[in-house]
Amino acid sequence: MDYTIKNKKKVVIGMSGGVDSSVAAYLLKEQGYDVIGVTMQIWQKETVENDGGCCGLSAVEDARRVAGMLDIPFYVMNFRDVFKEQVIDDFIREYSLGKTPNPCIRCNRYVKWEALLNRSLEIGADYIATGHYARVRSLENGRYAICKSATASKDQTYALYNLTQEQLKHTLMPVGEYEKDEVRKIAQDIGLLVASKPDSQEICFVPDNDYAGYIERESDITFKTGNFVDREGNVLGQHKGIHRYTIGQRKGLNLSFGKPVFVCEIRPETNEVVLGDSQDVFSKELVCHNINHMGIADFKDCGEITAKIRYGQHETPCHVEYMNQDTLKCIFHEQVRAVTPGQAVVFYDGDVVLGGGIIG
Repeated sequence: MDYTIKNKKKVVIGMSGGVDSSVAAYLLKEQGYDVIGVTMQIWQKETVENDGGCCGLSAVEDARRVAGMLDIPFYVMNFRDVFKEQVIDDFIREYSLGKTPNPCIRCNRYVKWEALLNRSLEIGADYIATGHYARVRSLENGRYAICKSATASKDQTYALYNLTQEQLKHTLMPVGEYEKDEVRKIAQDIGLLVASKPDSQEICFVPDNDYAGYIERESDITFKTGNFVDREGNVLGQHKGIHRYTIGQRKGLNLSFGKPVFVCEIRPETNEVVLGDSQDVFSKELVCHNINHMGIADFKDCGEITAKIRYGQHETPCHVEYMNQDTLKCIFHEQVRAVTPGQAVVFYDGDVVLGGGIIG
């Protein structure tokens, strides 16, 4: 995207206290934007500290210090309610149904964009911006799309597939044009205190990565023990609740068969977790719903494209067909491992995100 501006435009940048959003704020100011820094208050308990997370209490102080150094206004905006409703409640509900949701995708769509963009437009901003490693482009077909960043290893397009055309129209992602090492060097060169701050890896509201423990503490759902079964229905042992398992999982099953076994299906209707061999977690097709069309208005004539079914995965060639207006079948040209209900499948044409959906 061409960031050259003729008039001084106002942009609200979401500042996580990390190096990426801090450098993004600096770049936007250098490009002549009227920059306002905002940290989104989403944690549910004031006393909770989260040193590694993107929105914990320490993140606010880091973002505030960076904004002061850059001489830009800084505010903390309260998005607790929308975060709980759209992210936390959905996270708990999906796990209780035997699915494995991606809370970052929902947070991007409903909090970092929908809620923040609406609030920003209300105060007269023209754009919102983030420190994501991705690029926004206006395509020849008249649509906006997320495109891959200059940093392949840090590319974050997978988690951004669900943004709307209106949201993309008002979005800037300046660090998408840079390699990660270049971003850290910029931070060092201008003396940012967060230049060497490590990247956050975990889900911000589950800093210890104990998803099951979090769900048990924060919900009133009673998770019952049930049976591990094989693909023929033979009982192999007892599991501790379906929320503790995901497709492809091998560790933490507490079973001994003299060979590796893997979770290959979760059946919430019978409270069963199906185990199988390594080949049982591979498949050549999936069905997805809640389709977001981004780079194209529909997939009818798109031919061969590529898809990825998790953040760190390489893309796999595939083709798709509509089952109904909001449901696609994706047929891969080779087997893929651990197609997981609740996760997203994202479709690409080269560097361009065409859209995606939730695996059913």
